[in-house]
Amino acid sequence: MRAFPVRLPSGARYWTVLDEDLAVVAVADSFLRQVRFGRDGAESTTKAYAGSIALFLRWCARSGREWQSGIEQLGLFMTWLAHAGPSVSGADAPAAGGTVLAGPGTGPVRGARRINGVLTAVRAMVVHAVAAGQASGHLVSVLYELADDRDLPEAARGENAGMSWRMRARHRLHEPERPVDRAADADIVAVLGACCSARDRLIVLLMARAGLRRAEVLGLRRSDVHLLAGSRVLGCEVARAHLHVVRREDNPNGAVAKSRRQRAVPLDFVTVQAFDTCEFERMRVPQAARSDFVLVNLFRAPLGAPMRLDAVNDLVTAAARRAGLQTPPTPHQLRHAFASNVLDAGGAIDEAQELLGHASISSTQVYTHPDPARLRAAVDAVPSPRELAGVTR
Repeated sequence: MRAFPVRLPSGARYWTVLDEDLAVVAVADSFLRQVRFGRDGAESTTKAYAGSIALFLRWCARSGREWQSGIEQLGLFMTWLAHAGPSVSGADAPAAGGTVLAGPGTGPVRGARRINGVLTAVRAMVVHAVAAGQASGHLVSVLYELADDRDLPEAARGENAGMSWRMRARHRLHEPERPVDRAADADIVAVLGACCSARDRLIVLLMARAGLRRAEVLGLRRSDVHLLAGSRVLGCEVARAHLHVVRREDNPNGAVAKSRRQRAVPLDFVTVQAFDTCEFERMRVPQAARSDFVLVNLFRAPLGAPMRLDAVNDLVTAAARRAGLQTPPTPHQLRHAFASNVLDAGGAIDEAQELLGHASISSTQVYTHPDPARLRAAVDAVPSPRELAGVTR
């Protein structure tokens, strides 16, 4: 079993699951098409779901189970997830194997967060299959603790007799709370100093000082960037320098913004300067003049083409190595640093949510862990008992 990308004649893309004979797995494909087109989900969401579902179906095939009977033994699947290591480099690669790593002292190869993510995808596929008539309805009660109107008083049942609803998932590992994995400010400065071009510095700043995701950075069009003191002449009411994050499905480099809702992100003076410097660098490459993308290939073929997503990882890693960092920060850790810095500087959580483009504020709450300096300042700000009682020396 493996996850596989599909491009439809319309140009729309999603991920599906193929079996050992390279045939589409119908139950998985039906669910993934519903996620992508029925719920307008992102291609990246179907990619993540397809990889998780492929892991489950691979386990069923190798253990001699049909997928529906595999749902009834989900606890065994969780054990397999924790202790079955991939036979190729790269955890959970689409074509990875599942060699069980056993023995005293052998730690889990997947953490609770990853296992819970796999289970979420599997549960969603099963619920869709039941609703579509592809699976038995009893599987929902296997996955969830259910409540129904039998738990209600007679007078409260009314017209909803026989109604049931999901309460919570039966299979889930505890995820210990931990601070978000952010890039240190000193590491960001070091990466910026080791960048070899103005374009690369702009990319790092857009993630670390504006909180953009990697795909949002590479999906920027020149018309999305407004650097004037006022942009009303452009039909935009947002004051001062800013950029607009717009979701576009047709970007040839596959850089599709995760958030469906357009947002405006203010830019500080450092990032505005980086745009100016990058523009002078870009003007030296005639092929770049034909592209509306902000960030294009300036130093390798095809010149002027929009940059690929993996190029961002490559340039950040290379700059970090030149700077002598033992552990290079990832692009998403730069975004984490921006979010944490906004909140540490006194920004409200709803402000951080809007800047980051989170649909739910629960996604932003992971950044609310205050640093030790703020904790110390909070304690020092509490008046002493003498001050509270009005006693003076």
